[in-house]
Amino acid sequence: MRDDQGGYRSEMSDAENSDAETINAVEGYAGDITGPQAWNILSNDPTSILVDVRTDAEWRYVGRADLSQLDREPLYVSWQLFETRDLNPDFVAEMNSALGTSDADAETPIMFLCRSGVRSQSAAIAMTGQGFRRCYNIAGGFEGDLDENQHRGINGWKVDSLPWVQ
Repeated sequence: MRDDQGGYRSEMSDAENSDAETINAVEGYAGDITGPQAWNILSNDPTSILVDVRTDAEWRYVGRADLSQLDREPLYVSWQLFETRDLNPDFVAEMNSALGTSDADAETPIMFLCRSGVRSQSAAIAMTGQGFRRCYNIAGGFEGDLDENQHRGINGWKVDSLPWVQ
């Protein structure tokens, strides 16, 4: 959403903004947030939801966000199919089914996580299009962006020392 100065502003609530400012809010979804911002929202809003949109192979072999200290579990819905990397044609239906079991509504904060923040941005846009107004992309994702040597680990959930399990 544009602010009065022509830039973009976040649609985060005051509670969501209390820990840190938004990296980038854009049209099409509520905006990009950091892993620590996502953790703060999850810690302070029991209705908030973390959705990991990576593939089953990534969940199994790279690791997963661990929300056990919050007595919660992320939702796992792949944006792309593992073998072909094609878009999951059932993504929206699978998300709607998963969100239906959580009593989510249009104002529920939903944070999307992938490897580096690309697939999760697409997922946030898709679910915003389904009427969920507070869909956020976790910038940097689980593993982060590539460094000058093409290795991941300069940012992201793991680098931010947020809880995760193998």
